[in-house]
Amino acid sequence: MLDTFVVAEQTVTAKGDGPPVDINAAQSRVLLLTLRITDIVEQESLDVSIWGSADGNAWGEKALAAFPQKFYRGEHPLLLDLTPRPEIKFLRAHWECYRWGRGTDVPTFGFSVQAQEVSKEVLSELASAKR
Repeated sequence: MLDTFVVAEQTVTAKGDGPPVDINAAQSRVLLLTLRITDIVEQESLDVSIWGSADGNAWGEKALAAFPQKFYRGEHPLLLDLTPRPEIKFLRAHWECYRWGRGTDVPTFGFSVQAQEVSKEVLSELASAKR
């Protein structure tokens, strides 16, 4: 079962990209992504998107998924189904942060993004529940 960090806990002050993360070990191809914001100040926002690649170099023109824009600390889950995209072997996160209002113009965020594989058993239970 895949359980890894797409972005390890860190503090950022500008936009950036995480490292490529190999997801070949995921058997179900359905991942629960969890954005954890641990540090933030008022009057700033964080946008995090998830990108996919077949080779870890070319990331395409469109993100696979994006968390809604965030302004507060907390945990924010997002389900990513890669079943229709078997060519995706790597993920990476891209983030943009913004600050407005009084005080410093530099945004500061502490956050991480974790990817956990959803087991085939859980997927089967969810499919049964939908019927």
